[in-house]
Amino acid sequence: MANPRSLIVLSLAFVFMINSALATAVTYNVASLGAKANGKTDSTKAFLSAWAKACASVKPVVIYVPAGRFLLRNVVFSGPCKNNAITFRIAGTLVAPSNYGVIGNADNWIFFQHVNGVTISGGILDGQGTALWACKASGKSCPSGATTLGFSNSNNIKVSGLISLNSQMFHIVVNGCHNVKMDGVRVSASSNSPNTDGIHVQMSSGVTILNSKIATGDDCVSIGPGTSNLWIENVACGPGHGISIGSLGKDQQEAGVQNVTVKTVTFTGTQNGLRIKSWGRPSTGFARNILFQHAVMINVQNPIVIDQNYCPEKKGCPGQVSGVRISDVTYQDIHGSSATEVAVKFDCSSKYPCSKIRLENVKLTYKNQVAVATCSHAGGTAAGMVQPTSCL
Repeated sequence: MANPRSLIVLSLAFVFMINSALATAVTYNVASLGAKANGKTDSTKAFLSAWAKACASVKPVVIYVPAGRFLLRNVVFSGPCKNNAITFRIAGTLVAPSNYGVIGNADNWIFFQHVNGVTISGGILDGQGTALWACKASGKSCPSGATTLGFSNSNNIKVSGLISLNSQMFHIVVNGCHNVKMDGVRVSASSNSPNTDGIHVQMSSGVTILNSKIATGDDCVSIGPGTSNLWIENVACGPGHGISIGSLGKDQQEAGVQNVTVKTVTFTGTQNGLRIKSWGRPSTGFARNILFQHAVMINVQNPIVIDQNYCPEKKGCPGQVSGVRISDVTYQDIHGSSATEVAVKFDCSSKYPCSKIRLENVKLTYKNQVAVATCSHAGGTAAGMVQPTSCL
């Protein structure tokens, strides 16, 4: 057994090392590099200047954004860098141009690529997307819109205490990354804002999303192809379209999704709760080893749903069946209220039926009455109290 005194000494040494690293960090204040906190002057060059200095440093670096509103056009922060400890400490707000055409044709507003060890702490990102949403609603020809914050081909990323407001398109995208932790993130956009997914993860492993509150017009969290070892815990969703694995199977050759845990989540007035969806056409994709645990549904239209016949506008898939294989999906301790009579819907592929679906201690009601479960091409088991009565 380890000596308690030696453990204390080791702990103190570790704390000292962390504090020493922070103490030796070089700090660049964007205001000192020409950024103006008036929300009107383009501060993009100052941010890029701070990044160039930070990336070239062999010591840890803090890029400090003071209080105020800083106007940024679309900006790319590229690595690799000479150190693996760059922290954006944001006390103020980064604001996108009010004219959506300025960044609307770019894929991303704020984009990190090929970086390692970047932390974003605090701050507000204001995507000013409302004008673009209105343009799309009017049926006019509009830009597709930019993702507010994107990470691509990057490792060891941490985002904490960040607020994303009114993104043009997706709020946060993690693509091709490993070891990403998001904690205390808040996402806010109107329930009728199109394609404003809160956090989208794809082709990434070791992503953790904790203690976050997401209110938006699309999926609160969307989980795309190639995602593995994803952990989502203590997330409140609503309004929005729920937490969705998919859409999968859009491409014929596609990486699968596996080892996903979603626990201690609350859905309020959302279109879906816990959803898996795939296109109704051939694909090599799959979803397996999924755990949904401790979820509360409050007036949710589709609390538990697997939809393998997704075919928007009935284009590119009518008459075909999904090739995505769904297996080993567990729903444990799911309770609350459904806004529709069908609270559990498993609509699986006729060619590759869902297998090893497990329902354990599920209680969902509809207008204080017993709800309904429907199954098509789904196999599995039920244990404990399961209401509505399992159709597996």
